Amino acid sequence: MDSELAALAAAGATTLVSLMVTDSWTHAREQVRRFFARTGSGIAMAELDDTRNRLLTGDAAADEPDRREVAVQLRVHLQQLVEAGDVTGDDLRRLLTSLHRIGDASATRPGTVHNEITGGVQHGPVIQSGRITGLTVHGHQPSGWRS
Repeated sequence: MDSELAALAAAGATTLVSLMVTDSWTHAREQVRRFFARTGSGIAMAELDDTRNRLLTGDAAADEPDRREVAVQLRVHLQQLVEAGDVTGDDLRRLLTSLHRIGDASATRPGTVHNEITGGVQHGPVIQSGRITGLTVHGHQPSGWRS
């Protein structure tokens, strides 16, 4: 296998593992399923889902070695598919491009937030945010309010 195909297989495996441990996996899963189904690969989606669950529920200290191990296994599998002629370099490039798009889209996609405030009366603004810079809030104190 030439070095370009080996690099593509490694990048594909690393990208797959990166997506497996994020919410992006729900979007990437179908792409990956179709890719492996088309190749007649021995990898079943149930196996990848089990691996994902193991990575998500694993010990935080063991996460990185586990991810590297899974990436190595996937890289070897992708290389075997290339060597057997089941996958071409173009197939790997298309998969990698598609997975990158999914990862990039979910990194920039705004999430949906629903907030509910209960328990009392709020006499001023209530703000929830990931990051606020340069904000000044002016308000007034209701009559009878003592600070």
